Amino acid sequence: MRVRVLVLALLVGGCASMSAPDQGATPTSRSTTAGGDPFIVVKAKDGDTAESLAIRHLRDAGKSWMIEDYMGARTFKAGQTVIIPTRDWNPSGVEAGGYHLVPILCYHNLGEQAKGRLVISAQNFERQMRYLKSEGYRVITLAQFLEWTRLKRQLPRKSVVLTFDDGYRAFRQYAYPVLKDLGFNATLFVYTDYVGAGRNALSWDDLRALTAEGFDVQAHSKTHADLRRATGESEAEYTKRMQAELAEPLRLFQQRLGRPSHILAYPYGRVDDNLIAKVREYGYEAAFTVHRQSSPAFVDPLRVHRSQIYSEMTLEEFAKNLNVFQAEDLR
Repeated sequence: MRVRVLVLALLVGGCASMSAPDQGATPTSRSTTAGGDPFIVVKAKDGDTAESLAIRHLRDAGKSWMIEDYMGARTFKAGQTVIIPTRDWNPSGVEAGGYHLVPILCYHNLGEQAKGRLVISAQNFERQMRYLKSEGYRVITLAQFLEWTRLKRQLPRKSVVLTFDDGYRAFRQYAYPVLKDLGFNATLFVYTDYVGAGRNALSWDDLRALTAEGFDVQAHSKTHADLRRATGESEAEYTKRMQAELAEPLRLFQQRLGRPSHILAYPYGRVDDNLIAKVREYGYEAAFTVHRQSSPAFVDPLRVHRSQIYSEMTLEEFAKNLNVFQAEDLR
């Protein structure tokens, strides 16, 4: 019931801010609603695509997703009426027939060959990334995802977030070149005891360089231990342990990267209500589990889902983690 109430509230709030123009409106005219022109209505020229129209009318090829999502097409016939949104029209992603979801993928280590469940072969990783590109998925930043959960922006309908846990040096060798080639970004969740701990770990210098290139680095605790209160652990002992596990990364991020981390990935994805209270106490604004489920805009920010990607997954199995819409009658 709580989820349904939240969804209905988002539906009212998200959709009331901008109403779509009549699909039969006279082409080549601008809408004239209060507050500016939320839509431009044009006739497509021969060879027009969402990208060419975005360049021409929005002056930004990166906004082609707005046209694709609103019109449900990437290409258009000459003379076809095309409605171009100039700003967000449904930030919540909630519609009468369901709501938008964002899959957040969780990777660990990569290698020349797969090893166990968590070391994915470089070849399979590249195949997965190129699948995202060819199928029209748009890799967004974690910051953009969190802005969406606060209803501060609209996201492309086929958005996906990439995350990498622990801080393995193999990220630089295998993931980085592919991501740069495709124009993708990613968030690295690192536990601070591992940073610079050996030849298989990223160093603080590595993390600074990745940050300078637009990659995001966030906290994964100090030691990667289960952060839930252990059986027999006193409240005083638990408080002291959490001070190290949750406060130390804040200090080290500030010292080494010039800013704190207010986003956390729970080690092993394990979390309970007591831990959430501690995480909130230390000022973390968002925290991520490992639960094979995409997230809506109304997800609990301290229990955001991620889908762990395993080495044995086929491309078809990988694609099953990319659910971007939950169909549900919300009328």
